[in-house]
Amino acid sequence: MISKNQLKLLRALGQKKQRKAHGLFLVEGEKNVLELLETSLVVKQVFATGEFLSEYQTKLAAYECVEASLDDLTKASSLVSNNAAVAVVEMPKNHTPKAQGLMIALDGVSDPGNLGTIIRLADWYGIKHIVASRDCADPYNPKTIRATMGSFARVTVSLLDLPEYLDQANIPVYGAFLEGESVHKTKFSPQGILLMGSESHGVRKEAEQFVTDKITIPAFGGAESLNVAMATGIILDNLRRQHSDV
Repeated sequence: MISKNQLKLLRALGQKKQRKAHGLFLVEGEKNVLELLETSLVVKQVFATGEFLSEYQTKLAAYECVEASLDDLTKASSLVSNNAAVAVVEMPKNHTPKAQGLMIALDGVSDPGNLGTIIRLADWYGIKHIVASRDCADPYNPKTIRATMGSFARVTVSLLDLPEYLDQANIPVYGAFLEGESVHKTKFSPQGILLMGSESHGVRKEAEQFVTDKITIPAFGGAESLNVAMATGIILDNLRRQHSDV
C-alpha cells in the first residue's frame, strides 16, 4: 500500500521544481516501466498492482517494489489508463556530448509531447544524442517520458547553451527553415547536427548564425507549416536514405 508520504512524493514529482530538488523523475505505465528495467538507470522504487508484480516477478526481483491498488496508482499518476505501474527513477547527470555522428539540436521546443515524440524518432533512426536550449521542454516531464514510448532510456537529452555548443561543433549544422534547399536535393554529410526550432519562432538568430546548411521540406499543398516532430521525422528519413550505415 502506498503511504501518505510516498503518495505526496509521487504527486510532487509531477512538478519540474520538485523533480530538480529531489533529483528524481517518474516513469508511468506498464510499457515504459518494463522498458526502464532493461536500462542502466537507477530505479529507486516501483509501485505496481499485485497482478503486475506477480507477472514480472523475475524482472522486478532486484528492485524495491510496493504493491498498490489501481485506485491509488491513479491518484499518484498522471495517467488515466495503463497505470498498472509507476517507477521513481534517479535523474542522470546532465552532460554535454561531443559533437560527432548524427545528432539533433532543438531551439526553444517547449511542448513536452513534441519533445517526447522527437526522442522516439531519434531512437527509431539510431540517433543517441539530442542537445537542446535551456528553455526547451523538460526531458523528465511525465508527458515527455510518456510520449517517448520507452525511448527515453536510449536517447540522452542535454539542456545547454545551444549557440555556444553549435559554435564549437566541427561538423555541419543543418537548420530547418521555411526557405532553404529542398531535403530531396540536399547532399547530407555522414556526420551532422539537425537543428530544429519551435513552431512559433523557428530557429532563433542566436543559433541561426552557426547553421552551415539551410534546408526545407518542400510543400505541395496549402498547409502553412508542419508540426516540429513531424518535420523532424521527414528530414531524418531523407538523411538516413543517404547514410543508412552511419
